[in-house]
Amino acid sequence: MLDIIDGRVLGALIEKQLTTPDIYPLSLNALTMACNQSTARDPVMSLSGGDVEESIARLKEHKLARVVHPSHGRSVTKFRQVSDESLGLEPGELAVIGLLLLRGAQTSGELRTRAERLHAFAGVAEVDGVLAGLAGRPEPLAERLERAPGQKEARWRQLLADEASPATGAATTAPSRGSALAALEERVDELESRVVRLEAALAELL
Repeated sequence: MLDIIDGRVLGALIEKQLTTPDIYPLSLNALTMACNQSTARDPVMSLSGGDVEESIARLKEHKLARVVHPSHGRSVTKFRQVSDESLGLEPGELAVIGLLLLRGAQTSGELRTRAERLHAFAGVAEVDGVLAGLAGRPEPLAERLERAPGQKEARWRQLLADEASPATGAATTAPSRGSALAALEERVDELESRVVRLEAALAELL
């Protein structure tokens, strides 16, 4: 199993591949910023470029990431994920795994809402089908957690990487964020994505 930093790096690569293909693959600076975003991350981390480089090396050993060496006229090494290729993930499965890696255990309803920028699910039932498929593999990639006291719905977690904290307990029983806060979070995420784009463009010029 991957450690929590590897999970964050892989999740960030998946997210940016699906949401900002114009700057993907990512430079080390862009990937580090993506890992350390203050929104759409649980927990928020503060990784160094060295942490990310070491994680990429481990992901390469697991055949989950690749290094994209500079082409003619470019001087920046970039990184991409290949978990969809090595694990045989369909687009919807990739989106769900990415979200679970970045935000921990979630309900299928939360995944449906948060996946809007990553993959267009027809509804919660489709997400449930994807989760069931991931859990039913010979080597499961997701599992359904028992509903904890105070929870209305069961949550799901990914099985690729360690979690920051137990997926059941006080952290998962907090009430859902209101629509206003969710909208603000999405706006901040968009702004951080713009910063990542600018960082990538600047790196191309150096």
